[in-house]
Amino acid sequence: MASAGQAKYRPYPAYKPSGVDWLGDIPEGWEAVPIKRIAKIENGATPKSGETAFWDGLIPWVTPADLGKSPSPYLARGKRNISEKGFASCGASLVPKGSVILSSRAPIGALGVSQCSLSTNQGCKSLIPLANLSTKYLYYFLSTNSEALNMLGRGSTFLELSSSDLGAFKIGLPQLSEQTKIAAFLDHETAKIDGLIAKQQRLIALLEEKRQAVISHAVTQGLDKSAPLRPSGIDWLGDVPAHWEVKRLKYLISDLESGVSVNASDQSANKNEIAVLKTSCVYTRSFRADENKTVVPEEIRRVKCPVRKNAIIISRMNTPELVGASAVVLDDSPNVFLPDRLWQTVYFDDKLQSSAFLAYFMMHRGFRSEISLAAEGASSSMQNIAKGDYLFIPVTLPPLNEQLQVVDWLVKKVGIISDLERNTQSAVDLLKERRTALISAAVTGKIDLRDWQLPEGIARNSKQGIDQNEEALA
Repeated sequence: MASAGQAKYRPYPAYKPSGVDWLGDIPEGWEAVPIKRIAKIENGATPKSGETAFWDGLIPWVTPADLGKSPSPYLARGKRNISEKGFASCGASLVPKGSVILSSRAPIGALGVSQCSLSTNQGCKSLIPLANLSTKYLYYFLSTNSEALNMLGRGSTFLELSSSDLGAFKIGLPQLSEQTKIAAFLDHETAKIDGLIAKQQRLIALLEEKRQAVISHAVTQGLDKSAPLRPSGIDWLGDVPAHWEVKRLKYLISDLESGVSVNASDQSANKNEIAVLKTSCVYTRSFRADENKTVVPEEIRRVKCPVRKNAIIISRMNTPELVGASAVVLDDSPNVFLPDRLWQTVYFDDKLQSSAFLAYFMMHRGFRSEISLAAEGASSSMQNIAKGDYLFIPVTLPPLNEQLQVVDWLVKKVGIISDLERNTQSAVDLLKERRTALISAAVTGKIDLRDWQLPEGIARNSKQGIDQNEEALA
């Protein structure tokens, strides 16, 4: 019954069929109950966004984007408030604190618990617990069943979960006292796992800082600590080796060529198929040719700008964090073409600079800041940078032999940091898998927690905090 991760917990003495395929057997004494029997379902609504009088009021307004941002089963107030006038205009309902808020549009299943009375937009549904239902238990149960909820989604444009389908969705339900015990166990155990995840994530952040510092120093100061320095004339570059040049990219790059937008399937192309790159091919700062889409046959004649080895691929349009993301092409990529949102470098003279050195320089925090200053767009979530602005950014240019030395050194040094990051991220992924498996085992009755008690010392030290949490969800 229990996996290796739950081996220290025993199963229930007896089980019975739940009548729900994906739920399987449940403990004797539990019921498979449709949500509509244990919670009232409220739909969200949205007032017209153009009506300024409808906004900046006092009523918290939650959207799917506000859900699932924290491992904690508590939902912070939404980023926007609506006014009484806006609230009345759309016929929205005020959801009481202690309600489970669910994203009912794709991706279906993001969750949170309201900490105060609030309103939601039409992409959310609120589950207001009736008698004999623990809010936290419901939250934990739904948190591990987003896949089952997604299968109920309908719609040709986007998937949406209807109130009737959500109401008919069955959960395994023990007595209220047992629900409360399971929720308390999960609060305790997931808090420990979340603490370990947070430590690993802090380590990843420190490793990223180290990577930035190592790259920035190497591409602006070089490897020879005894080399005399001179002012670069650029504030964010500071002093550079006296024999290095500082040039605008426009004196190195003759053109930033791009492809065209073509119709393509979401499936990656096979070896002999024609592919167009996704902008995600440069997200990790390492070029990934497999981040592509297969061009449909009738569009193949329209593709242009094949990917060239040793060129730098640059995202000219993206989110503020990713506009200008770039990576050098280290290997041949036959049959792979650029879309219109990606650039590819064309140099005046390929022998004057190392593409790998420039690619490292483009990771410099100061270079990224220059892109942020130059990027613009009608939407705060999508920015673009003009060719002229990009090519006006200055870079350091050591003699070619020094560029290659710096690249060789960075490949080794950054490689060590990257290995540590990968190992740490693997640890995070395993912890998240354990967290999910533990929640699933608890809320589906695979482990018997009826005799579980919060460790005495912890119970004594945390009683006040637990009482406060229970009051918030009362």
